[in-house]
This record gives sequence, C-alpha cells and structure tokens, in this order.
Amino acid sequence: MPTASLSAIAAGYRHSVLLLPDGTVRACGENTYGQCEVSGWRDIVAVAAGNAHTGNSHTVGLRPDGTVIAAGWNKHDQCNVGDWHDIIAIAAGWRRTVGLKADGTIVAAGRNNEGQCEVSGWADIVAVTAGDWHTVGLKADGTAITAGNNRYGQRNVNGWQELTMIAAGYLHTAGLRADGTVVAAGLNKRGQGEVGGWCNIKSIAAGSHHTIGLAWDGTVMAAGWNDYGQCEVSNWQNIVAVAAGCTHTLGLQADGVVVAAGSNAYRQCDVEK
Repeated sequence: MPTASLSAIAAGYRHSVLLLPDGTVRACGENTYGQCEVSGWRDIVAVAAGNAHTGNSHTVGLRPDGTVIAAGWNKHDQCNVGDWHDIIAIAAGWRRTVGLKADGTIVAAGRNNEGQCEVSGWADIVAVTAGDWHTVGLKADGTAITAGNNRYGQRNVNGWQELTMIAAGYLHTAGLRADGTVVAAGLNKRGQGEVGGWCNIKSIAAGSHHTIGLAWDGTVMAAGWNDYGQCEVSNWQNIVAVAAGCTHTLGLQADGVVVAAGSNAYRQCDVEK
C-alpha cells in the first residue's frame, strides 16, 4: 500500500527550500513576500513550496507533532494553517495549502474559486499533491481522487490503478505505478505528459510545464518545457529526491548535496552554499 512521503526539498515558483537533517530549513530565491524567511524554523520534518505558472509563492513546514507553519504570500489565507493538527504530510499549490491528516482525511486553506479546496469529504488518503488549480489525493487502494479545475483533463485519472505516488503541475497530473512506470493526464503542449516510456522510476515531481522522474539507480529523467534548462538533468547521479518548480528543478544527492537546473534569475538555483 502506498504511504505518504516526507519531502526534504521543495521548489516554488521562484524559490527553493531545503530541510536539513537537524530539522532546520534553508531557502533561496525570490523573497518578495517572505517565502524564504524560514531561518527560525526548528524541528521540521517536511517542507513544501507553493508552485505556480506565474505569481507569488509561500513555504510550508510540517512539525513532528503534526502542526504546520507557513511563511510568504497570504492574500488568500493559504498561510493560515496555525490551527491544523494531526497532519502527516503537506502540499502547497498556487494560493493554497493542503494537509493530510493521520486519519486519512484532508484539510485545505486558500483560494477555492475552482473548487480545488473542496476536499473535506475525502477519506482513506495516503498522499496529496497540489497543482495550480487542482488537487489530487492518492487513496490507500492505489487509485486517485481529484478536485478543482479540469479544463485540460488534468483530473482525468479515474482509470489509474496501482499508484504509489502522484504529482500535480500547472495543468497536468502525473502518477507513478507500483511497477515503476508513469502515467500522465492534462495539458501536454510542452510534452510534459510524454512519460509513457519511462520505467524503473521510484519518485516523480511535476513543475509548471515539465515532469521529473527519479529512477531507482539514482539517475533522473525529464519531459516537457526546457526553455530555461530545467530538464537538463540527465547527467545527475546518486539522487535520492527531486522537486520541480516553475522553471527550475532540484535534486538531493545521497551525500546531502543539492543540485539544480534551470532558471536562476532570482537565485533559486544557488543551492550549493
């Protein structure tokens, strides 16, 4: 049965976040709304960053006691998560935050104009991901449930089976199957859904217009928009986790070093310091 994963790296619209082994957090990149002001965070076990195809962003941290902290853009109350409890996993989309509770239910805060926060009736959820305008939950039986915008078919996942992980981008969704193959639905204008030939994948991430796959051998593959070099990851080695932002991609190596590819206009790829 799939289980919720806890992320040590996160890529937002124009910023990057790293969770250190001691429970502290670092961030680099755009900080217009304070989304990188995480230096005071302690005892964090997972991080998430609000991604978007355009716009502002926020950062979310999960504590071991099941509470949540957030920093950054809060126009739509996406950072109003201080009263959450019993949370075991977090996700951040454009203008909203989503939390998975220990009982398999979901809570959400933020913009709901597309119905992307209408998740209160979900049950038996083991993982959750947030795109720009849609939210996807992974159920204990390996199927997926969705809420929000479906203009480009990004919610057309009803036939997916034996899933172990899900990832939501701007207008597309990717799913990792137990056999290591990947499926995708939604907008494919940039080729972000062309993942049918992938195999031996252990983890996936979805950026605004690109999809990343981490193979069991520690190498990484990518599909989709590459105007900023965000898909130039074929030479990466010994990677244990990946994250995808709007125009950049992050990889965490087994030795704890972070590598990055893509746009560095806001120093979101300055992760070697």
